[in-house]
Amino acid sequence: MSSREPRGLHLDNLRNPAALPGWLATTTRHECARALRAAHRPQAAVLGIDADDIPDEQAVIAEQELLAAERHAALREAFTHLPLRCQRLLILLTHDPPTPYAQISATLGIPVGSIGPTRNRCLQQLRSHPAIAALINADAATAAGQR
Repeated sequence: MSSREPRGLHLDNLRNPAALPGWLATTTRHECARALRAAHRPQAAVLGIDADDIPDEQAVIAEQELLAAERHAALREAFTHLPLRCQRLLILLTHDPPTPYAQISATLGIPVGSIGPTRNRCLQQLRSHPAIAALINADAATAAGQR
């Protein structure tokens, strides 16, 4: 995956519910593109490539891709542990083009005024999943160490 998560939309910033649809869409698009590239890429063992042969810049990109893949896997894992109502709500909120709140209300059988608070509770459950919490804590520790 040659591109990284968009600036300002890191996993630890999921506190902004409005950013979730774009973040999930971008993350999914990047993950799919990475999988397609990997499927068409020759295996390193066949080419006799050694990790010592990779220039440092490529190693940094590879590390960033690995970290992004780890974040995506953690997000997928945490998402599967959400209650079904939260999964359905977050899926509807991430449709492109956006699903109107009135349609979400009708589909899920909840009042329009409950969508935002319910979304916030679902995102809090997502953040509190051990896989996500560990990443948020690791990101916070890294940021604190860089100051």
